[in-house]
Amino acid sequence: MPGSTHGSTKTMGVLTVGGLVAVTAYSVALGSNGWLWFGWVVLVLLTLGMVVSRGN
Repeated sequence: MPGSTHGSTKTMGVLTVGGLVAVTAYSVALGSNGWLWFGWVVLVLLTLGMVVSRGN
């Protein structure tokens, strides 16, 4: 089902951007947390992997 793959990739993109906003807000309010940034980078890599695999 090509449509469902596109939908999940779009959802991951939205979650990635939302995660960036949340981690940035946390860092501004309470100070930087390396584990949160590490988790966000992992989320970005997963999202990029989904985008690349969808292209193939």
